[in-house]
Amino acid sequence: MPHLYLVDGSGYIFRAYHRLPPLTNKHGEPVGAVYGYTTMLWRLADDLHRADGPTHMAVVLDKSSSTFRNQMYEGYKAQRPPPPEDLKPQFPMIRDATRAFSLPCIEEEGWEADDLIASYAKAALAQGWQVTIVSSDKDLMQLIEPGLDMLDTMANKRLGDDDVVAKFGVLPNKLGEVLALMGDSVDNVPGVPGIGPKTAAKLILEHGDVEGVLAAAPGMKPGKLRDNLIEHADMARLSRELVKLACDVPLEHSLEELELPASGIPEAPLHAFLDHHGFKSLLARLGQVTETPSVAEAKSDAVYPEDPPCEHDAYETVVDLAALQGWIDAARAQGFVAFDTETTGKDPMACQLVGVSLALAPNRACYVPLGHGTTDLLAETPVQLDREAALSAIKPLLEDAAVVKIGHNLKYDLLVLGRAYREGVTIAPYDDTIVMSFDLDAGLHGHRMDELAATHLSHSCIAYKDVVGTGKGQRGFHEIDLKSATRYAAEDADVTLRLWRRFTPRLAAESATQVYQMVDRALPAVIAGMERHGIKVDRERLAQLSAGFTEQIAGLETVIHQMAGGPFTIGSPKQLGDVLFERMGLKGGRKGKSGVYSTDVNELERLAADKASPGAELVTRVLDWRQLTKLKNTYTDALQEQINPDTGRVHTSYSLTGAQTGRLSSTDPNLQNIPIRTETGRQIRDAFVAEAGNVILAADYSQIELRLAAHMADVPALKQAFADGDDIHSLTAAELFGEVTRDTRANAKTINFAILYGISRWGLAGRLDVSADEAQAMIDRYFERFPGINRYIAETLTQVRERGFTTTLFGRKTHFPRIKSKVQHERQGAERAAINAPIQGTSADIIKRAMSRMGPALADAGLERVRMLLQVHDELVFELPEGDVEAARPVISHVMATAAEPAHPLSVPLGIEIGVGASWGAAH
Repeated sequence: MPHLYLVDGSGYIFRAYHRLPPLTNKHGEPVGAVYGYTTMLWRLADDLHRADGPTHMAVVLDKSSSTFRNQMYEGYKAQRPPPPEDLKPQFPMIRDATRAFSLPCIEEEGWEADDLIASYAKAALAQGWQVTIVSSDKDLMQLIEPGLDMLDTMANKRLGDDDVVAKFGVLPNKLGEVLALMGDSVDNVPGVPGIGPKTAAKLILEHGDVEGVLAAAPGMKPGKLRDNLIEHADMARLSRELVKLACDVPLEHSLEELELPASGIPEAPLHAFLDHHGFKSLLARLGQVTETPSVAEAKSDAVYPEDPPCEHDAYETVVDLAALQGWIDAARAQGFVAFDTETTGKDPMACQLVGVSLALAPNRACYVPLGHGTTDLLAETPVQLDREAALSAIKPLLEDAAVVKIGHNLKYDLLVLGRAYREGVTIAPYDDTIVMSFDLDAGLHGHRMDELAATHLSHSCIAYKDVVGTGKGQRGFHEIDLKSATRYAAEDADVTLRLWRRFTPRLAAESATQVYQMVDRALPAVIAGMERHGIKVDRERLAQLSAGFTEQIAGLETVIHQMAGGPFTIGSPKQLGDVLFERMGLKGGRKGKSGVYSTDVNELERLAADKASPGAELVTRVLDWRQLTKLKNTYTDALQEQINPDTGRVHTSYSLTGAQTGRLSSTDPNLQNIPIRTETGRQIRDAFVAEAGNVILAADYSQIELRLAAHMADVPALKQAFADGDDIHSLTAAELFGEVTRDTRANAKTINFAILYGISRWGLAGRLDVSADEAQAMIDRYFERFPGINRYIAETLTQVRERGFTTTLFGRKTHFPRIKSKVQHERQGAERAAINAPIQGTSADIIKRAMSRMGPALADAGLERVRMLLQVHDELVFELPEGDVEAARPVISHVMATAAEPAHPLSVPLGIEIGVGASWGAAH
């Protein structure tokens, strides 16, 4: 009897992409998914050849994102993120791979792969054939019937009626009814709110189908279920149509065309495909090559775990101390546990702990509610564990050195739990999946849990807003019913565990272990400590500055209006653009798509630089107005509101994934944007003060990026200058201009840093106010005097074009997916960033290592009262007793100067400048 196998190729593609590290072929093209797809298809062919193999076979793919379902419901699959940038060019190559196996590759515009599979399957069954669908897609399970089964290659299991009943509670012919009621968050099928798989199955078994359920709804027991069925009846009917498979798509290929060659897979086309891409390990399977596979291919052989879909109804709500102890004992027995916290708000220094979730394995997760209830005295408080008793039970697990604790954005949980335990808690050892993701894929995508779940697990997380609501109806998480809270919170821990299982083997396979273990892993605890300490600000000083800024801003507005010939809203880009380019007639104005003139900072600086222009002075005043307004709104006003009422200090929040080169970024407040060299910036820093009896110590790496450039590019002249303690900018001025004056040194300083940022001739011309040809001549002279820098830039660009990423001394990767973009400004932007990334990233790695080592070094010196408070750019800020300054100086300086050692000894010294004062400003 003919036996047709229909392979759900789309599922294979995304599994292949997310299971393997990024790879490039010998042509420099991304082929990680291609390689993975080829090996998976080959493995399937081998397995089927050894078993009851097919007589006919085809791979079915999705051709377009828009189908008849999108016309039926605009929101269908609307929330799905677009394919990753490095996956898009692999789709045509995957089709080539399918044809290389001499298999038909079926796809049709306007139809989903599921519809094509259904149509070919029904046609084959009508002729008495046997059919197997190679997939684990629940939508395709509707097709199971006598003569048709499914093959789940993830579980290596054949699926039939019993499996559908076990999973969904109904036979395949009723599965569409269940799917319609429960909806699908991944495909954005709306369903009926509040109905999960169990409730949907119960309703269908009782009433037959969706229409039967809706007809019976008015007579059901009053309650939320009845109300939702009545209110969302139209959505239920729409959902039934969305999940229904089209079984009558015209067949592009006859069934006979799907017959497999009797002699097996022809080797010639497969060999040509493998050879084109340089897949030597796969060519070796054909016996066509004896060369050793590449390192990249060896990495690809690593098998990453594939997990079952998340089953929210399998999660447990723990409200019994004995049950909690069972979870704790199980975590200790296996040596690792994922955990997450739920709170009343986003600020970890102000919110309250509501509950804790734990996960031991995929779908083996629980939620421990500790603070649920409302302020309504008449509302019933749900049964939950006593907070102190539960925390006392969990604390030994969090501190157990034999159990790895796994979190996502663990810094937040460390802060929350640190406040929850009166006597404090030290959570160690730990892994943080947001940091692991960043160390593996910086530059490729974001690192929030929902994005990572979609990217790596093909899973759509429950949205927080769908749990607590939005707008006026929004509730606190502590007011949510325990069933909904458990589904959301336990999913967080479950997804975190799944990501950890995926990332852990990738660290070694993709050479990211060094940067994770030696640089980033310790940071969440270190930064949590800094954020917990916070820094004191002088509220009165801030108020005085705000008043002064207000007066200056008002004066600037008056002057600007006079120069412009009348009042206008300076903060309005449209009105400002009209004033500059139409009322005043300034040249060079450019309008965007909206028809509004550009007035961004680059445009205004261009106009201000033209001193001969009648509008130059006005534009300069506008720039001053913008700067003062920003500083007032962002700092002098906002900082007063950000003083924590419990601590009297400001607690900035650091992100370990905010800058793709590895630098930390801060928010609430953002301390990175306080002007460094202006008087206004110093005044704001003066408001950051020490407590009585203490002082502020600021330790700054001096010209660290130039020093690293000298080392990494191996520039003897620069290395010698740093070793001798010479002024590097004076050296450059002498080399380029033949003399050292105030002006030539200033220009040399600009050139030194600009070159490392890959500046263009036009960019440098704008910085130095010279012609593009003069700027190019300076660049040429610079490279002539320091050829190592030119060589470094060329080698960096060659490597990033070949590999798609740059690396620091510690192996931190920064990916540049647009490095080969056909859009010139995108490509050039990627090139400029790539030139600086290894240097700036190495600088970030070094200061992070210094931060991790600082606490133990100070403790060993008996300086426990010295507290590290801030990290801003290349600077660390401490608060310490006045009497500890002299003892702390050499310790801090030594830790910072030797932070790269012993892993990467540098050929240049790292200079450390230390200042001390009553305020941050005075310490400079």
